[in-house]
Amino acid sequence: MTTDTYFEELAEALRTAEVPEEQIASTVADLRAHLAETGTAAEDEFGPAAAFAAQLGGVVPPPGEPEEEAESWTWTADLFNDRRMLAVHGDQGWEVESLDSLGRFVCRRAPGQALRWEYRREVIRGRRKDQVLAELSPEGWELCGEWMVYGYFKRPKAASAGPAGALDTLPATPAQWLFLSRRGKALLGVWTLISAAACVTLGLPGYVMLLMGLGALVSSLVTSKLETARGHVAAAGATDGTDATDGTDGTPPNV
Repeated sequence: MTTDTYFEELAEALRTAEVPEEQIASTVADLRAHLAETGTAAEDEFGPAAAFAAQLGGVVPPPGEPEEEAESWTWTADLFNDRRMLAVHGDQGWEVESLDSLGRFVCRRAPGQALRWEYRREVIRGRRKDQVLAELSPEGWELCGEWMVYGYFKRPKAASAGPAGALDTLPATPAQWLFLSRRGKALLGVWTLISAAACVTLGLPGYVMLLMGLGALVSSLVTSKLETARGHVAAAGATDGTDATDGTDGTPPNV
């Protein structure tokens, strides 16, 4: 079976399942891009078209039209732990719709129709945002939220994992909403001690000023370290011909 024939059968099966044409076109484009990268045959990679369509059909609702039974969940993590927890929760079918004003991940999941999701985090400060979007969009990555100098991107795992990207059973919604790494907990403990001491010794006005000053200092240090690290990696890449990232998956260096 040729690739074109396979995707014609897949598209027809998805139409039978009443999947919107826009979603069918997007799904086929993502899967074609995946095959172009792997060089494998469609049926070998995804299995029979009809069976694969049954796994994919209707799993991604049109934007702005969530099903009534869809679950919603909001959670957060520190910058040392966010990518790990995104991988964990993405495998449980949670799709990040946005980041709220507090930097929390606002997620949704439709029971019985969930996909596994994969995520990545990139530095998108300033003019770099357009460059990153241009590099990642053809690979099916979609910007789903921004925080500080970071952009968070998502795509259905079916684009890279084939049938394994579908989710047969859904784990229970986690009762926890805050996921801190050991470093994050240590920093939170130090911050709490400093805040308590400042409040006792300086009073409320002094405490507020100290809090604002520390926040500005931390923000400056984080931004400075990110830009310095990326500059060092870029310089090294320029000399040895490698890509300016800290890992094989193109993710930026950890803070």
